Formats: sequence, C-alpha cells, structure tokens
Amino acid sequence: MKRFPMTLQLACILFIVMVIPASILTWYSGEQSLRSSQREIAESSLAELVAGRRLNESALNSLSQDTVRLSATGTFDRIRPFPAYADLSADYGNISRAMAVMRELTNLNRRAEGVYSSFFYLEDSDYVVSTDKSITPLSRYEPIDWVEDALKDQQGIGGVWYARTLQSGVPVVSYVLPLSRLSTTTRGMIVVNLRESQLEDYLSSSNAANTDYALIDGSGTVISNGDKSLLLTGADELPFYKELRGEPAKEGYAFRKTADGEQVLYAWTHSEPFGWTHLNTYSVQEMLTRTHAQQRGIILLTVVVIFIGTFATLFLAAWVSRPARELVRQFNLRGYLDLPGQNEFAFLDTAFRRMQDEESKLHGLLRERERDARSLTVQRLLQGEAHGPLDGIFPYPYFVVASISIDGYRKYVTKHNSETRSYHRHMLSAACDVLLEDGPAAHFLYRGDGYFALVLNDREEDGGRGGLHSKLESIQGKAEELLGHTVTVGVSGRAESSARVPELAAEALEAVKRRMIAGSGGIHYGCAEERRDHKYMYPECSERRILNFLDDGLPERIEAELKRIAEEIRAADYISHDNILFIYNQLVGVTIKHLQESGSQAARIVAGRGSVYSTIASFDTLDDLQQYVREFYTGIVRAKRPEDEEAVSHGKRISAYLREHFCEEVVFEDMAREIGISYSYMRRIVYEETGASLIDSLNKLRIEKAKPMLLEDERTIAEIAAAVGYENARSFNRFFQKFEGMPPSAYKSRNRVS
Repeated sequence: MKRFPMTLQLACILFIVMVIPASILTWYSGEQSLRSSQREIAESSLAELVAGRRLNESALNSLSQDTVRLSATGTFDRIRPFPAYADLSADYGNISRAMAVMRELTNLNRRAEGVYSSFFYLEDSDYVVSTDKSITPLSRYEPIDWVEDALKDQQGIGGVWYARTLQSGVPVVSYVLPLSRLSTTTRGMIVVNLRESQLEDYLSSSNAANTDYALIDGSGTVISNGDKSLLLTGADELPFYKELRGEPAKEGYAFRKTADGEQVLYAWTHSEPFGWTHLNTYSVQEMLTRTHAQQRGIILLTVVVIFIGTFATLFLAAWVSRPARELVRQFNLRGYLDLPGQNEFAFLDTAFRRMQDEESKLHGLLRERERDARSLTVQRLLQGEAHGPLDGIFPYPYFVVASISIDGYRKYVTKHNSETRSYHRHMLSAACDVLLEDGPAAHFLYRGDGYFALVLNDREEDGGRGGLHSKLESIQGKAEELLGHTVTVGVSGRAESSARVPELAAEALEAVKRRMIAGSGGIHYGCAEERRDHKYMYPECSERRILNFLDDGLPERIEAELKRIAEEIRAADYISHDNILFIYNQLVGVTIKHLQESGSQAARIVAGRGSVYSTIASFDTLDDLQQYVREFYTGIVRAKRPEDEEAVSHGKRISAYLREHFCEEVVFEDMAREIGISYSYMRRIVYEETGASLIDSLNKLRIEKAKPMLLEDERTIAEIAAAVGYENARSFNRFFQKFEGMPPSAYKSRNRVS
C-alpha cells in the first residue's frame, strides 16, 4: 500500500466508506423490516387465535349454562319414580313423561351449533333417554362407563368436558353434568355430545398461511386437530408442544425451524376455565411474501446508488488529496526527508512519527526531571535543608511524617539482591501513590537501610486519624505483598510549618523503635515530649551473674538470666530503644573483655563473628535480640570445651547439604533449621573449618562446579550460571573473578586452547 498513489488510496477508502455503510444500512433496514413484519404478523396471528379461543369458550359456556338451567326446571323429576325400563314402558303416561324429557333434550341440542346428541341417565336405572336413540335400555345403548373417568377431574357441582369417540366413529367432546341436590331432587346425569368438527370451525384460521391447529386438554390429550388420526392421542408427538408444556405465560408465540429448514410460527393461548391449550402453526414464508419483495427492491436501489457514487469518489479523492500532495512536494524540494518509492501517506506518516518520538523523549525527560526534583526537594526538607517555596509540592499548611521500616531487614537483604530490592522499592512507591491519590497531598520516598518516609500535607488542623490509620494499614498490606516482609510504621504529630518537618521525621523514627517492645508490624504514633525525664536502667547484678555462669559453663543459667533481663525491660514503665541497645552492648562488651583477660580461646571465636555491636543494632525486636545474645553465649560455652565432636558432625552435614543444594537458592536460616542447629553456630563451624564465611564457601563450591562445564559443555555463560544456582550471569561473573582472578569467558578460552 505504501507504493500506491494517495489519490487511488483515497478513492478506495471513500468507496469503502460509502459501500460498507450503505450495505450495512441495507442489511440492517431489511432485517429490521423483516423482524418488524414477523412481530406484527405474529401478534396478529396470536390475536386471531385468542379471538377464536374466546368464541369457543363462549359457545361452550353457553351450552353448559343451558344444560344447567335445564337441570333446574324439574323436567327430569317426571321419570324419577321409574328406575326400571319395564315400569316406564308399561304405561302410556309414563312413556309420555319420558318423551317430554327427550323433547327438552332435543330443544337443548337446537340451542347450540354442532351438537351431535344428548342423553339423560337416571341414577340406578337400566335405560337412557337420548336424542339419537330415544328411550333405550342400557344394554342397547353405547357403554357409559367412561363417565367415571370423566368425573375424576370434576371440581364443585359443575359439569366437565370430556373428549371421546362415539361407537359410530364420530369424534365428540361430551359435557357431563351430574344432577345435584342444589338444582333438583332427581339423581342422574345429563350428557351433551358436541361434534369435534364444531370446535374446528371455532379454531381454524382464515389466514392462508395457517398450516395446522390443535386443541389440547390439561392432561396433554389432543381434543381437536386437522389430522383426525391424532385425536385422543398424546400431544407430545406434536411439534413445539414439549417446549410449550413448561411455558408459564398464558399466551404467546415463537419462531422455529422445521427439520427441512422451513421457518414456522407457533402461536398459543391457554384457556383458564377449561384448562385447554390452543396451538396454531403458520408458515412464515407464506406470511412474509410481500416483505421479501420489498427487501429485494431496497437491495436493487442500493446497488444503483453504489454504482453512481463510484464516479463521485474518484473526483472527491483527487480534490481532497491535493493539499497533502503539495505538502509532500515541498518536503522533497527542501530535502527534509529522503523516502523514495513511497506515497504521500507513508511520507507524512514517517514525518509525524519522528516528530512524535522526539516529543515523547522530551516529555519523558521533563517528567523524570520533575520527579527527581520533587524527590530531592522532599529529601532536603526532611534533612532541614530545603530552600525556596514548597507550594507546588505541598500546598496546605499542616504536615505529618510517617516513617515505614522493613521488619527483619537483615533477612530481607540476604534473600534479595540489589536489583530485586530496587524493583521492590519502585513497585511499593507506585502502589503507595495509587493508595494516597485521594486525600491530602503526599510524597513517598526511600531513605535507605530499609526505611521509607511518607510526608503528608493536609488542609485541616485536626485531620482524621482514622482515615490516615486505614491508609497506613493498606500500605502495610501492600508492602507485605510486594516485599514478603512486614513493615512497622511510626507516625509523628502534626505541625503547621514546613520548617518542623525534620523534627516530625525524627519523631516518626523514634515511634518506629517501639517495635523493640511491641513487636513487628504495628503502627505507632509518636509524641515529641514523650518521657524525656526518665533515666537509663542497667542490670548490674545480672552482668556479674552471667560472667560467673559463663566461667562455670552453665548456658541454661545464662539463658534464665537473659530472660529475667527481658522481663525487667518489658515491665519498665518506659524504656527507650537506645537504653535497650546500651544494655545488650554493655553485656556483650563486658563478656568480650572478660574472655580476653582470662586468655580463653573462646575470644578467637567471638572475634570471628564480625561486628557484634552492629549486629545488635540491626535487630528490630527484643525477641530477635534475645535470641542472638543467647546464641552468642551458647557459642562461647561450646568454644570453651576442649573438643567438640558435635561440631565435627555438624560440619560434615553442612558440607553435604551445600554439595546437594548448591544449584538452588540456599536460605541459610532454613538450612540451619534443617540441620538442627542455630544459624550463628553454623556460621562459626564453617569459619573454624574453612576460614571463610558461609556465603564464600557456597560460592567457591559453585565456581568449582562451573569450571568443568565451561571446558566441556557448549552452553552459554548464562545457562551455566543458572545451572550452578546464580540468578543472572552478572553475579556469576563477579564471583568467578573474585575466586579465579579472571572472568569465566577468559578462563574458558585459555584452558580450551591449552
């Protein structure tokens, strides 16, 4: 497409823009017209069916009412004394009475169209009085045992309609009315047989598209149908009836397709007085003949319009593309872009893309500079070095500072490399920006050593602490999700001047230190004037007892004394974080001095533990600090023993564990737990046996395993690094350089050549 002229492309575009809407409009209007016609025809057919149902109900109700009125006239009382046919026929007067009953039945037949016959049966008699066979003994009349089945569904004193076929083969719907005490003292029943063909006259449609009809009673039996072979059969064989049987609507219609692909309309209505269902079937093709003709006319008109519009698009495309062609010509004359063989669209697209790329780069640089400038300004504000107005960052008068510290930061650092930690900080900062976008102005930044600062700027002097607390809890949840570590939050008081922000930051940091007693993961609110008059405490007697227990080699007594110190700290009304660190630093310092003065070999073990004081200062909670000091004294007691066979055994297990898991991410705390010793004791064993730290021992093992791979395998450096347990090739290169004095690529080249 880039090499086709712009005029031709515009002509194609305009043609498509015209053809597609016209085609869619034609199709849509045709479909809408078809659906509208189908809906109107369906509703008209349903209305016709409902009218037929009402006509049928009216005729049947009229016949049943005439029958009920006849039962109330006392006509049948005339033959009540003669239950036997012989008694009735023995006297002319009795026969006259029976003939009067027959005349009344004949008059009843004449009141309604389509009545085939009717008869009266006196209870416990042996004859019937009928309009088709006069006065006849039961033995010569057709059986009437079907009446029991018909009257099973009788409700109240009214009669019931029952579909059946006479012995003569005529299908009828019989109305059976048992005489009750409310109407006459005579016991018996009146039966009126209405021809099924009369129901057909009521229900059949004058619409030429009507292909079938059916009248179905409440038990699912076909009462009337165009196909007489289906009479008195189950309606489940009829199309659509199974769907209709569970339909709760009183009336409606539905379009379906038959097996041969013809679309038909089913309209139905339920007769509530009788419990019957009226179902008519129509051919949609026959009903929509006129609509299809109109649709073909619309399509023809659309084709003509498209044909005429084709010529118009060519002229319009040439006129529209003229400015663009002139612009491209000017670009080419001035030599701004050199794009031979491309049309005007491609030329302009390339030009605008270059402009957008330059603009995007400039916008990104400006945004990055603005973000860095904001962070630098907030950092200086926290350090008390801010200069110039801060209205662009903090427009409100009141300030609050929250300090957020990662709990167990030493463990967090050992688990994640610097790249991962940087990524975590970025993700947490972005998440906090989202959480704090509603509410006061806020700025979140990292201050180093696992500490984050959150500066909040609010317009209200007494901003709701509940809202701030809930947001800080959300930040804690997000931090735990991203970092895999809990965080402790310290919140300062509220100040009206930005000059007091450094004081608020210091107050928030002091509030964080309360986790030493309270534990990790809390939110603590600081107070600038909190208990500055309290003196430091120090358990001097405990110091002497611990040294005595150390000389006697009683670690359990030392542990009990350390526990008592922790209980005194927790029981103190107030004790500062610095005071707690002073207590344990003093205990450790006195212990080291005592070991050096006594010439104990345990002093060498203490020296190999690194900076004990910095380790103590890194603990967040009193429980972690207690654990470390207990391990400190336990290690000294073990080091004072002449031979420690247990340490030798543990050294073998440590070496075996490293050889087995060197290619995995080794968490030393979990490793020590699996071996069954403390982490600090495990470090001491490794240092005594190898003279190196745990991490160096692991990396030496990995490098030794990697050297044969470099010489034998055809894998890349990155693949070998992953195979021996490094997350990336850069870490592998760094440790290989450290232990071998050259990068792995140089080692590989030199040894392969040799």
